[in-house]
Amino acid sequence: MQLTPLHIKGGRPLSGTVAAQHSKNAALPVIVASLLSSEKVTLHGIPRLSDVVTILDLMHHLGTQHVWVGENSLELHTPEILHNDAPYALVSKMRASFIVLGAILARTGQATVSMPGGCAWGPRPVDQHVKALRALGAEITEDGGNFDARRTQALNGTFAFELLTVGGTHNAILASVLGDGVVTLENASIDTDVVDMIEFLNALGADIQGAGTNTLVIRGVSALRGGAYTVIPDRIEAGTFMIMAAATRSRVQLTNIRPDHLQAVSAKLRDMGVDVQEHDTTITVDARNRELQPVNITTQSYPGFPTDLQPQMSALLATVPGTSVVQDPVYPDRLTHVAELHRMGANITVSGYTQVIQGAKLHAAPVKAADLRAGAALIIAALTTEGETVIDGVQYLNRGYERLSERLRGLGVDVQQSELALAMD
Repeated sequence: MQLTPLHIKGGRPLSGTVAAQHSKNAALPVIVASLLSSEKVTLHGIPRLSDVVTILDLMHHLGTQHVWVGENSLELHTPEILHNDAPYALVSKMRASFIVLGAILARTGQATVSMPGGCAWGPRPVDQHVKALRALGAEITEDGGNFDARRTQALNGTFAFELLTVGGTHNAILASVLGDGVVTLENASIDTDVVDMIEFLNALGADIQGAGTNTLVIRGVSALRGGAYTVIPDRIEAGTFMIMAAATRSRVQLTNIRPDHLQAVSAKLRDMGVDVQEHDTTITVDARNRELQPVNITTQSYPGFPTDLQPQMSALLATVPGTSVVQDPVYPDRLTHVAELHRMGANITVSGYTQVIQGAKLHAAPVKAADLRAGAALIIAALTTEGETVIDGVQYLNRGYERLSERLRGLGVDVQQSELALAMD
């Protein structure tokens, strides 16, 4: 489907309440983790996004039957794995799909998965995934971009990741859940998406200790049962709306929030002079009548400032008088938003993974998103300008933000777009 551009008339504050969707980045590995059970699993809080469609296409190929049983509730059933391969045509659209390697390996003892694809702004190597599985007893070969993994017995032993990796931790956990082995992962990711997948697997009968710490101990079990689970709220979407409120000098209340997942974002906004009030499941951001201050940001693995909010924060800082410095060593090539922000009058100088931002008044312009978070950054910039900004590349936004135009309109935004009609049946 050819999507029409997003038309935004900015220059006015936002107002109201918006509920954050449940986490796309947590939902994807939870969906994959359902492969480890031969019984029915019901997942609540699954956003209807194109990335979800992509992973469900892959799951269908593997043998999963799925049906939507509510607006955001999904029933999955994989009585057996019909194919233990994940070909390039299915994994090329999204890097997160590579974690099916561990799940298929655990369930069948053999898996063939192609090198994943995804956003166009740089490589994310899978060497830590492969090293972990090899160290725990899997045999893995690579030929022409296809990884073939085999195991003759349950994975067992200890592996220390050389660097924090969310996907690598996911893959090692999934590969270790079934069987009679005991696996210890050191320097494992404590990311919220990893913790959520662990809690889901434990709810089905897995024995995984240490969630939320850098040491995980997985004691294999013979089988997982079925069950129901609700995915956590999306901290990246919530952070996007928080930054949006600050950029437009508005007051916005966000619901369906885990404030503890957003501490790094709240702290930076407070450093800028924004009033951020946290409650049990809500956050209120108030930037009205405030002179915002420039800040410096360096992205880090959770619980540090997330790379997935770096472009959005850069757009905000482009409107704040003074000099800000934004560094993203997590994904150094995540810079596609910069050239487009230049078209809107932003003063950003790039050296390596460092942006030096001089605050300026932005203006409307035709721009194009080259990836998901760059698209969010361009929306934030558009909301600060007088006149109409036309944003192309809407397909990327539909990977991560559900019913975005509708929800923006609920905050008072003058936005027009033909919404994406996803084939979700």
